[in-house]
Amino acid sequence: MRLQLRLLGGLAIAVALALPAHAADKVKIGLITKFPVPFYSTMEEAAKKYAAAHPEIELVTGQGQAATDIEGQIALIESMITQGVKGMAITPVDPTVAPALDKAVAAGIKVVLVDNSIPNWKGATALVSTNNLNGGKIAGEYLKTVLKSGDKIGILQGVPGVPALDDRVTGMMQGLGDLKVDVVGKGATNCTLELGTSVAEDILTAHPDLKAIYSACGPPIPGAVKAISNAGIANDKIILVGFDACCGEIEAIKSGAEDASVAQFPAKMGELGIDTVAKAIRGEAVNVNVDTGAGLVTLKNVKDFE
Repeated sequence: MRLQLRLLGGLAIAVALALPAHAADKVKIGLITKFPVPFYSTMEEAAKKYAAAHPEIELVTGQGQAATDIEGQIALIESMITQGVKGMAITPVDPTVAPALDKAVAAGIKVVLVDNSIPNWKGATALVSTNNLNGGKIAGEYLKTVLKSGDKIGILQGVPGVPALDDRVTGMMQGLGDLKVDVVGKGATNCTLELGTSVAEDILTAHPDLKAIYSACGPPIPGAVKAISNAGIANDKIILVGFDACCGEIEAIKSGAEDASVAQFPAKMGELGIDTVAKAIRGEAVNVNVDTGAGLVTLKNVKDFE
């Protein structure tokens, strides 16, 4: 009997060693987002929900301190490598983080860019994002319906050099089509309320006959609203259009302070970002470009985006 048990025990061990890892074995995946605003918080929460529904995934997250926190994001990338992630979804804050991502790729880590790309960087497995050029066109097409030739507009840029944010401005100008407007001022906001306020104030001071302001990201919009109010200008005198439909924009649209915004879907980015990483780790085919869509928010449909 003892001999039989020993044989059975040995057989069980041999079979266990021959079997592949169970599906329940955790695969560690990292998510790095830019900075603490509702857009990226929504993205992170969606990624966590996806991971919770897929017990084979162990998700570790990290977030920078600001839209220009390059050193912080590099430190997070290096930390993810040290923690032994097999894949990483990241919203790159700046193209200069590419060398740190090269280290991740060299370590066998699958890297999926989310929200925006890194120009000419070849290490990404896929890009999961809004088509920001098309999103900008949506904004421009709206502005074309409410402006006339010769009207003066100001542009609140995001972080110049970040492709996603630059594309939103380029797309907006393309969306205007043959409507000839006069861009009288523009300035970098780093996607912050504070710089949104100061850049808008500078443009309004220099051009009191301004007809419209376009912002390439959401956080500067409340700053522009404040600047318009401080200048004693009524809401209906300045057409204000944003991008992201976040960070106070929904409230601004409902109050009439903002006319429209191009909404992205950060929850889809979070979910599809982690899904794409997981598929790449498993060796499955993935789309190189995953478009998460965009839509125009106005007072008519704002309830759909609350």
